[in-house]
Amino acid sequence: MVSGFAKLRNPARILGALLLTFVLTACQIGGGPIGLGTGPRVSGQTIEVAMLLPMSGGGGDALLSRSLENAARLAAADVAGNATINITVYDTAGNAATAATRAQEAVGNGADVIVGPLRSDAAAAVGVAVANSNVAVLSFSNNTEIAGGNVLVLGYTFANTADRIVSYAARQGRGNIVLVHASNLAGEVARDAVRTAAARSGANITATIPYEFSQVGVVNVVPQVTSAARNSDAVLLTSDSAGALPLFAQLLQENGLNPATTQMMGLTRWDIPPATLEFSGLQGGWFTLPDTGAAADFNARYAATNGGAPHALGSLGYDAIRAVAQTAGTGRLGAGDFVAAGQVDGAGGVFRFLNDGTIQRALAVAAIVNQQVSVIDPAPRRLGGAGL
Repeated sequence: MVSGFAKLRNPARILGALLLTFVLTACQIGGGPIGLGTGPRVSGQTIEVAMLLPMSGGGGDALLSRSLENAARLAAADVAGNATINITVYDTAGNAATAATRAQEAVGNGADVIVGPLRSDAAAAVGVAVANSNVAVLSFSNNTEIAGGNVLVLGYTFANTADRIVSYAARQGRGNIVLVHASNLAGEVARDAVRTAAARSGANITATIPYEFSQVGVVNVVPQVTSAARNSDAVLLTSDSAGALPLFAQLLQENGLNPATTQMMGLTRWDIPPATLEFSGLQGGWFTLPDTGAAADFNARYAATNGGAPHALGSLGYDAIRAVAQTAGTGRLGAGDFVAAGQVDGAGGVFRFLNDGTIQRALAVAAIVNQQVSVIDPAPRRLGGAGL
C-alpha cells in the first residue's frame, strides 16, 4: 500500500480499516494442463487431509490460519455422512521452504491430499516437492501462474471476476470500456484478465490506461481517464480498497466524470470494508461478489460453531474440504480427480476446477445503491459447459 493514498477526506473513518490480505505473489511455475482423473467417488471412505497453514507466521497469519482450519472442520462435519475426513494441520511458519518440507512429511505420513499453503510462492514449492506422489495441492492462492500439474488454486481470481463483470456489462450495452490498472504485477495480471474477458464477450476496450502505483501516479492519470470516458460506456478500475480505489473514487468525480452517465465497474470487492460503500464516486457502480445466500448461510453456521465471524478468506478452507468430499476416490487424490469431479457446493456458491488448474466460481453482480449492496444479477446455481 502507498501511504499517500490515505490523504483523503475523513481518512481515519474511511481508510483506517482498509486492508487486503491476499496479494498476488510472482511465481512462474505453472505445470500445464491436468489429465483427467479416473478415481471413482466412494461413500464412506476415510480421507487423510494434510492442511498446510502459517500458524506461527507473522502479521495476521495466525488469525487467518485459525479461521481456515475452523472452516475446514465445519465442512468435514457437514459431509460426515458421506465420508470421514481426517484433517492434520502442519505449520509452515509462512515460509516456502518449510512448507515444502512439511508437505513431504505429510505425504510420508499417508496424506491423500494437501490443502494449502496460503501464498503462491509456498504453493509452488509444495507442488514441486510432492510432484511425483499423485497428491493434489489445493492452494489458497489466487495466483493462476502457479496452477497446473498437481497444483490447483482456490482463491478468487481476476480471470473469473473479469469474465463475469465484463460479460454482464456487454449484455447491458456497456461494452465500450476504459480499463485502468496499476503498473505493477497485480495490475498487469488484472489488465490481461480483462482483455481476455472482453475478447470472449464481445466487449471493446476503448482505452487501456496504466498508472504508477502512488498518489502522484493516480493524480496524474485522472485527466486521461475522464477524457477517455467521454467516448466510452464504462470505466473499469482494477484497484482495491487498500490501494488506489478510494483516490480514484474521489478524484474522477471531482474532475468531471459523472457516475450517473458513465458506468463505474470494479474488479475487486467494493463492499470490503463497508466504508468503501460510502464513496459518492462509486454510487451505482458494479462489482462481483459470491452467492449472497450461500455466503450468509456459511457465515451464520461458522459463527454459531466458533463464536465469531470467519476471516474474509476463511471460507476457502470450507471450499477445500467440500471439494475433497466431492472427489473422494479409492486412494490418493490427484489434480485430475478434482477436475473430473465437477461442480462443488461451496461457502460462497458453486465452483469447479478447470483443466488448467484454475477455478471457476459462480459470482453475483452487485451495484452500490444508496451506500448499500444491491444484487442486480444473482449468482447462477449451475455452471454451464464442460468447464475444461
